[in-house]
Amino acid sequence: MARIAPDKRSVRRKFIQRLAQRRLLLELIQGVRDHEQALDFKRIALAVHAVQPRFVIWRGGFAYNRCFSLKDSRLPKRIADHRIDPAEVSANATVVVNALRSAGFDAYLVGGCVRDLLLGRKPKDFDVASNATPEQVREVFPRARLVGRRFRIVHVRMRRDIIEVSTFRRALNADESALPASRPARHNGHRIQPASQQCVVLRDNAFGTIDEDAFRRDFTINALYYDPVEELVLDYCNGMADVQSRTLRVIGDPERRFREDPVRMLRALRFSAKLDLTLDAAAESALAPIGEMLAAVPPARLFDELGKMFLHGHGARTFDLLCQHGLAEMILPTTSANDRLARLALESTDQRIVEDKPVTPGFLLAAFLWRDYSQRLALAGGDKASEEDRDQAASAALAAQRRTVALPRRHSYFVRDVWDLQPRLPKRTAKNVVALLEHRRFRAAYDFLMLRVACGEVDEELGRWWTEVQLLSADDREQLLGDLPKPAKRHSRRRKRRRRGRSAVSGGAPTETAPALLSAASFEAAP
Repeated sequence: MARIAPDKRSVRRKFIQRLAQRRLLLELIQGVRDHEQALDFKRIALAVHAVQPRFVIWRGGFAYNRCFSLKDSRLPKRIADHRIDPAEVSANATVVVNALRSAGFDAYLVGGCVRDLLLGRKPKDFDVASNATPEQVREVFPRARLVGRRFRIVHVRMRRDIIEVSTFRRALNADESALPASRPARHNGHRIQPASQQCVVLRDNAFGTIDEDAFRRDFTINALYYDPVEELVLDYCNGMADVQSRTLRVIGDPERRFREDPVRMLRALRFSAKLDLTLDAAAESALAPIGEMLAAVPPARLFDELGKMFLHGHGARTFDLLCQHGLAEMILPTTSANDRLARLALESTDQRIVEDKPVTPGFLLAAFLWRDYSQRLALAGGDKASEEDRDQAASAALAAQRRTVALPRRHSYFVRDVWDLQPRLPKRTAKNVVALLEHRRFRAAYDFLMLRVACGEVDEELGRWWTEVQLLSADDREQLLGDLPKPAKRHSRRRKRRRRGRSAVSGGAPTETAPALLSAASFEAAP
């Protein structure tokens, strides 16, 4: 059958129709970009797909074509019905968001502040995420400060608050993120594979879009964005449902995400204890098999995470979860899971945080390492050990901990002072009591002594006596000190005075026992 040539007018007519449809779609897409807050992008995208199945719509670096589906889309849920009270949102953070938007950028509150507001908690700080680069943020806020190397962020000081502004980031592939490891890690004498061979992300500073930024975050409850202007929550990963069910869920495959950054395992247990969340079964089952990967984490970073885990008011619960999943021995290798002194120290620290009293990591480290230090000291003689032996035992205990977690020098000195004061507390003499009361570490050493009393290591009478001494008035304390026994004086033999020779005193020739005395004239005559 012969092919009929198409009419030129019909071809032209169809071409004009397609061109008009294309222009209409472009205008529609531009309207979505300009008025995204008021339009339902999913509904419009589906309508466009029905008109032009092959027409590709780009939004946020993600393409919607004829394979478009609601299940695979990265369009957020725009939730207006939430528990966030606008009065609880920091006014300074809102000022930063408005300033960035006035400069032509997108900006939202993100992370822990949104999570805490949804859980009815008071946020500790407010973070802002934007599509502006750190340099562009600094152009908007000239006095801002750029910090960080792996994660480059901007600190914007607004009166007494510091608002942290970060740029939307995307996940890197293996070729971009895996760099050669600086040194091989070891655990219990076994060599751990380099970080680059374990899929650990060593570099993650590639900018992306908001949806890419959401999917690269660790947990669904941390991937929620809040718009303080429209009072809307943007949910890309179904985090709102996890907040309502109080479930801690990892975004993506838990084992792969934990391998990318092993510290996420510690963060998962910390959030579970702090926020009273139930860890997802898939994430919980992935903790123990790859726990040894914590040996590849830099010791300095583990120390920072150690403070976050045990100094947030739920340290005892966090320690129980670490022991339950076999991660405690990776960061505290010399501390036993049934160490009563360590548990009492954690409970005491949690109570001090509730009472808004100061806490320090040094006190917990002294409790964590006390058993190891005591065992090393027992080998050196115990109570009869010399001061040098005590110093060597302390150095060995601290060195064993430094293999996994870095210990800053100020905290190491704190631990040594607390340990050194323990054998001096039983010596109740007037001079020793006055010296101890004036020592800058006395209060910490006293608290440590009371923990030992609770464990049964020290007699209760000693702890009760030191408690009463601190409660006495100045006059009563002077009277108590006067009644204390004084240390016995040491009667040293008086050295016999060495007599000079007669010739040296009379000016004669010098002898072996009396060297000649040089006069001033002899010094002047000397060359």
